[in-house]
Amino acid sequence: MHDFPRINPIRLLDDLKTLRSFGANGPGVVRLSLSPVDMEARRWLTKRMTQAGLDATIDGVGTVFGRSRKSGPALVIGSHTDTQPTGGWLDGALGVICGLEIARALDECAATRDFAIDVASWIDEEGTFSSFLGSRSFVGDAVDASLQHARNREGLLLGDALAQAGLANVPRVMLDRKRQRAYLEPHIEQGGRLESSGKSIGVVTTIVGIREFQLRFTGQRNHAGTTPMAIRRDAGAALVALIARIDDAFNRLADADTVWTVGRIDLDPGSFSVVPGKAEMYLQFRDANAERLHAMESALITLVDEWNARHAVRAELIACEGPEEPVAMDAALQQHVAQAAESIAPGQWTPMPSGASHDAQVIAHHIPACMLFVPSIGGVSHDFIEDTAQAHIVLGCEVAARATARIVDALRRET
Repeated sequence: MHDFPRINPIRLLDDLKTLRSFGANGPGVVRLSLSPVDMEARRWLTKRMTQAGLDATIDGVGTVFGRSRKSGPALVIGSHTDTQPTGGWLDGALGVICGLEIARALDECAATRDFAIDVASWIDEEGTFSSFLGSRSFVGDAVDASLQHARNREGLLLGDALAQAGLANVPRVMLDRKRQRAYLEPHIEQGGRLESSGKSIGVVTTIVGIREFQLRFTGQRNHAGTTPMAIRRDAGAALVALIARIDDAFNRLADADTVWTVGRIDLDPGSFSVVPGKAEMYLQFRDANAERLHAMESALITLVDEWNARHAVRAELIACEGPEEPVAMDAALQQHVAQAAESIAPGQWTPMPSGASHDAQVIAHHIPACMLFVPSIGGVSHDFIEDTAQAHIVLGCEVAARATARIVDALRRET
């Protein structure tokens, strides 16, 4: 292609700032899925999509979907507009508004005017009720159990929330594989790699896999002043000692992208004057390499077995949820994004894994998918101070628009 679409930076940023106003809290946003302010934002987004020439609707789970009126093959561009309880203004929102702007930009370019771009704001990526509800529903994954049983922190059933939002008995948008042939998700990095390396664009290679475990330690509660150290069965001390062993074992297996976190520790009874009789911790580890994840899990099991063979305090290892395996992004789509980045920002891009989960990992099991990252200032996300430089927002959308034109052109040539 010789004539590429050009985005309108002012229009892009104005829409992002308007979306930010729905649930604004200082520099951040509180816009939980299906809350009144979330539904207000979704209705506004539906109007903006309609003004852009898309057939827009809010479907039966709350996803906003703008379908191009042009014949396929179509590229779907999207992300999410719901937030964490203390959310930033760009997490998810960037990808949705970039998709909207790209649909407009391609329509305004003679060379791409006939290209079909569908735009989505998937519901509940953040898991207020059920993580990735919108993208899972779109690709036909089973969501009926979530619709019947999922609740938010206040105990509100998902089905009741949908009814309150006026979405009961509304049809769901479903993937049309003959038309919708690929997926692109622009996103903030949510980490500090791009910023620290001085790069402006990340081309995502893989979305990492995740393992989550609970470890329970059972000792003997006792008096903290009268129980000699030699005869204590201190569950808290055991927990701390095993964390050190886990760190050592994982460090031997890890590469630069491997991460693990003890995100929560509970001691029973949690008193200065009582030796803990029980202790619990929650461990999560992530990596883009499936073999390494399996090796880390095996090492963890071995550590617990060895601990129980040598110590009076017993440790129990419990898997919290089903494992998430790494999901590779489509190689051909990665190449289109990389070539677009090189043509617009030569030398300013890098291939990289995503350490966070995204709707793209759900959709990638059904149609080819790819992601593009822009830098997060200070590497901060899921916090009110989350931010990205406006120049990087604009550049990311420009690269995504160029990649979109390349991808759809290739899809059209294949048909």
